Parts: sequence; C-alpha cells; structure tokens
Amino acid sequence: MPKARFEALGNTGNTGITEIEETVKRSELFAKLVFNDEKMLRFLTDEAYSKVKSAIFSGSKIDRKIADQVAEGMKAWALSMGATHYTHWFQPLTGATAEKHDAFFDLLPDGRAMEKFGGGQLVQQEPDASSFPSGGLRNTFEARGYTAWDPTSPAFIYKTTLCIPTIFVSYTGEALDNKAPLLRALNAVDEAATGVAQYFDKNVRKVNATLGWEQEYFLVDKALAQSRPDILITGRTLLGTAPAKGQQLDDHYFGVIPPRVLGFMSDLEKQCTQLGIPVKTRHNEVAPNQYELAPVFEEANLSVDHNLLLMDVMDEVASKHGFSVLFHEKPFAGINGSGKHNNWSLATDTGVNLLSPGKTPMKNLQFLTFFVNTIKAVDTYEELLRSSIASAGNDHRLGANEAPPAIISIFIGQQLANVLDELEGVSKGKLSPEEKTELKLNVVGKIPEILVDNTDRNRTSPFAFTGNKFEIRGVGSGMNCAKPMTVLNTIVAKQLNDFKKEVDALIEKKKLKKDEAVFNVLREYIKTSRRIRFDGDGYSNEWAEEARRRKLSNNQNTPEALQILMAKDTIDLFEEIEVLSEAELKARQEVELEAYALHIQIEGRILGEMVYNHIIPAAIAYQNVLLENVNGLKEVYGAAHKNITEAQLNIIEKIGGHINTAKKLTDAMVEARKSANGMATASRKAQAYCTKVKPYFEDIRVACDKLEKLVADEKWPFTKYRELLFSK
Repeated sequence: MPKARFEALGNTGNTGITEIEETVKRSELFAKLVFNDEKMLRFLTDEAYSKVKSAIFSGSKIDRKIADQVAEGMKAWALSMGATHYTHWFQPLTGATAEKHDAFFDLLPDGRAMEKFGGGQLVQQEPDASSFPSGGLRNTFEARGYTAWDPTSPAFIYKTTLCIPTIFVSYTGEALDNKAPLLRALNAVDEAATGVAQYFDKNVRKVNATLGWEQEYFLVDKALAQSRPDILITGRTLLGTAPAKGQQLDDHYFGVIPPRVLGFMSDLEKQCTQLGIPVKTRHNEVAPNQYELAPVFEEANLSVDHNLLLMDVMDEVASKHGFSVLFHEKPFAGINGSGKHNNWSLATDTGVNLLSPGKTPMKNLQFLTFFVNTIKAVDTYEELLRSSIASAGNDHRLGANEAPPAIISIFIGQQLANVLDELEGVSKGKLSPEEKTELKLNVVGKIPEILVDNTDRNRTSPFAFTGNKFEIRGVGSGMNCAKPMTVLNTIVAKQLNDFKKEVDALIEKKKLKKDEAVFNVLREYIKTSRRIRFDGDGYSNEWAEEARRRKLSNNQNTPEALQILMAKDTIDLFEEIEVLSEAELKARQEVELEAYALHIQIEGRILGEMVYNHIIPAAIAYQNVLLENVNGLKEVYGAAHKNITEAQLNIIEKIGGHINTAKKLTDAMVEARKSANGMATASRKAQAYCTKVKPYFEDIRVACDKLEKLVADEKWPFTKYRELLFSK
C-alpha cells in the first residue's frame, strides 16, 4: 500500500464515544451571538429601535442619524461579546458568501487610539466589484461595488467578528449578488399576497414567505478525503469502483448515529443555536456516511442567510472533528446524492398559514385561492423554475433514484385532486343560493383541517404539496436557496397580481359577489393548469413521453435549462415585478454558464492528472510485477511455465488493454477541452463542455475502475470507496 494512503488510513481520529456535556438548555443558548430584538431593546434608543422595527416590517428607510444610533448600540454589544472586527457579509454570484474584515479601531488627530464604528460603516462598504463574477455588468477596470445593510436579517458574531448581512450592488445600481433579487421578490410576493389575503381578512397587513430547508451532506474522514485529488479539488470522486456493500441493505437510513459523527453533530448544533439557526432534526440518510440536518421554518430571507452560515460553520466544525463535509450533489457514483429540499409557504402577520386548510368554508376558500394560484404560477413558469436549480453538480443527481426528474410537475395527492375536479365542474357565472351552499359545504367545506397524512409522499415529484406547504425537491445540496426562492416568489407574486385583477374585474364589471368571482377565476385556473399535475412515477419512461405530449419542458442539463433566462416572457416577468432587469438577467445567465464550463473544465483537468500521473503509472508498475513473476517462472519451469502463468498473462493483457483505452480516451478528452476553450461565447463554451467534454468522463472512469479491480490493493494509488464510505 502506498505510504500516503497508508498514513491516511491510519489517521481516522478518535473513534471512541464522544463525551457530550450539556450544562445549559439549548433554549438558553439560542441567539446568544445575534443582535436580535432582545439585544436591540437593551442597546438601542427607543427611537432607533422603533425605526429598525419599522424597516423590518414595512421596508421604510433608515436615515443617517438613526443609522449612527444603531451602529453605536451594535458596537457596544459586539465589544461586550469580545468582537474585535466587523464585516459586511454578502452573497456574490459565486454562490458562496464573502466578507472583508475591518477592526473597531481608528486613530484620533492627537495620535490616541479608539474603537470606532459609525452609521456610515454600518450602512455601506465598498468591496472590489471587479474581482467577483458580474456577467458583464462591471468591466475589469470598474472596481466600485457597494454592500448595503439589510436590517431584516440580524447581525451576528462569528468568532471575533461582527457580521452584518448586506446586499451587493454595482456603482450603477445593478444587483451583483443573490440577496438583492431575493429581497425584491419577497417584497413583491408580500404586496401581492396581502392584497389577495384581504379578500378574506381585512386585518392582514403583511405576508411573509417562509422557508424550511433540509440540508443533506456527506462526512468523510478528513485524512482520507485529502488523499484524493478529485475530492480535494472538485468535491466529488471522478473515479472509483463501487464497494461490495453500498446502500442496498437500507441499514444506514435512520440508523444509529455513529459516536464520532454524533460528537460532530452536537458541537455543530451548539454553535448553530448560539448563532440563532434553529436546527431541530438530525439523522442518518440513505447512503453510507450521508446525513441530514433540518431547522424550524423561518422567514425566507433569514432562512437563506442561516443556510449559508450553516455551511460555513459545518466546514469548520467538521475539520475540528477530523472530517471533511461534502456538499456536492453527487460525490459518489452508485449511491444517493445530496439535495436541499426547500419547503415553502406563505404566512400572514395575523398568524395564518395561507397554505393550510381551516375549520370553515371561508378559511378553505382562502387556502384554495393560494393553493391554486401557486399551481398556476408553476404551470406557467415551469421551465424558469427548472432553471433555478440548474448546476453542474445537480446535473448528476436529477432523475436518479434519490431526486426528482428534470421535468417539473406538481404532486397534490388524490384527495385534493378530487376537490379541484369538483371545483372545476362548478357552473360559470352567478351562482344560485343552492349552488353556493352546495359548493361551500360539500366541496370547499369538506377539506380537512390537517392534510399532512391524507396522502402518501411522492419522492419523484419535483414540486409536491405536503400538507401545509410546497416542497421543491430538486434543489442541490451545495446551492444557495436564494435562487429558487427568488424565482418561486416572483412567479407567485405575478400570478397573485393577475388573479386579483381578474377577480376585481368580475366584481366591478359583472357585478358578481366576491366569492362567486373567486370561484369563477379559480375554476379557469384549475382547468388551464391541469397539465402540471402528476401523481405517478416521475422516473418512468411513460411519464417522459406523457410530459412531452403535455408540452412540459425536459431540460436534461444546465446549458439547456439556462436558455430560458433570456426568453421574452422571462424578461417581461422580472421587469414587471421589478426583481431583475434584462441586464441583470443576462448577467446571471452569463455567470452561471461560465461557472458550469469552469466546473467541467476543472474536473477534466483533475481527471487527466489522475489518469496520466497516477492510474497509468500504477497499472504499469503492477504489470511489471506480473511480468517479473512470469519471467521467473519461465526460468524455473521452462516451456512448462505456460500451464502455470496463464492467469498472470491474462491479467497482464487485460491491464494493457485498459491502460490503452484510458490513455486514448483521456487524450481525446484533452483535445475536446482545448476545442471547448476556444468557443467565443459562454453559451457555446458551456454547450461544448456539456456535449463534447463531459461524455468522456464516464468512459474514462469505466476503464480506470476496471484497472482498480485488477491492480493489487497495495499498488493502487487512491483511497477506495470502501475506505471512504465506511471509515468511522
């Protein structure tokens, strides 16, 4: 066994039971490091507190005088907690977070030092915009970009730094991040949903989109992970044969959490709790070494921030426990990949979940209104929603046995399907008193208050109703939830605006009662959006053919999926709802296409390095060992050696064949990569990497994996699947 691999295998950390000391309750630790409502009451003036709360609720601006007061209170709290620096914490188009730290430190004219942090530093900073991806919004020589405080997401202390969540915009005002469009979309759905909710309750003043993500991930021993160039650089294995035992026995799912992993989880939960991330659920997932963490639902913007922060914290805590955490959507072939299911709903400031049935026909009519409008929105913009979950990593996962297909459809269950079918059959126009009674009591009135257990879950559905929320199952584990949340809230806002216009027109022009107008519009929506509803097996070939007949998109890869961003309907949608301009949309398409090509390019380079510098030399070295054995036997036995060297010669021949295949395919892949690099546009380059370069990966892998099965274990240069997936 090679020395590096031997050392990696010997460094698996403490496998004994981790002692967990729980000296305080989790509730007592919650948000200890967050400048939340409790801290604001203590450290802000009444005026500053009132203005911040108003900004959070209604989006009102905070003037410089108030910003100075907030900054002073925030600084006092941060210093009392041991913070030494502050940073604007933002989400550039890299998909990760970014930060630049400045000390609470300045010099007075007389040379004395002081801790300083004012409203100017709180509200705005100027990081370098030219070094972040901008999709052409900024030229290389145009460095100005601005981060601006988002008061709706509270500041927090991470290590010794006060982190202030911010948006990131260009000098000319375009969004250079994922947070700014999300905030615009959330504001749009708030206004649209509030207007519709007031049909049923005039007291509603605000509607929040809520999000509960379910974060799946793999834990791999850190030393073993670092022995693999592919995991180290790309986050996934590009080579490796399946172990004898994978997930086929289903014994890992919800099994006993290994002690070392439990120690990591406990440490992680403690840190998350102090940072205000309301983590609640932990368990083993289906694949070996795969796990899941899920929090309590929160307002969508805050939930997105918490998920990004969680991933940063997970990296650090995993390292302390001797693990590498893998967020790639498909780190290992032959077993489940990882997703990040996004559970979405709408909640009013009066405490009502608008996607939860109620006890009265009026509550159920409200539920059906938001339920049907969401279905209609997804039906209209299904291809756009698909684009929001597109990435190089997720292309490996969508359609596999743990993830939904690339075809967007909606699962609602048989009971609600029956309700919609009955509602669709309601006569159009004014209703008689008898028809109204029949409709309210026998159709709307019979929806049970709790629908969670009324139907089985459909794991193949990309967009499923699960009782009081919709679940987007296709989001990849390494993604920023802001992208699908921006699209979903934008399309729902657009749909609710259109719905309200139609209902108001029927009330004013046709003189229909409000309930009659609502029923009439919903009836048409149910009819026109029927194609998106599907309760069957999303993996079946029959569904792919049926979806084609229904004219649903089936974009199998990221370059295909991203083309919709420049469609006229998409541009019109985002400009009408004031979420993204045409230039901002074009920039995002460019950034994501370029990122796709670069990810495949990097994988191709690492794969080539592994084949040329590791696999082929190791296979030849073992071939030489076998040749020496054959020659030795020939010297001893002479012509009779043929009877006892047949196996060796057969292995030598097979190794030679696989070496030849791996070399030829890798050479061809390198040439295809060179050709792709010469493409003039991001779109053509992404398409070339997708269709001309990436297809070589699997064929190269097959040849190399066959070599792994033939070469002696101690001669193989890389840590194997059985070691990566079953080290404890």
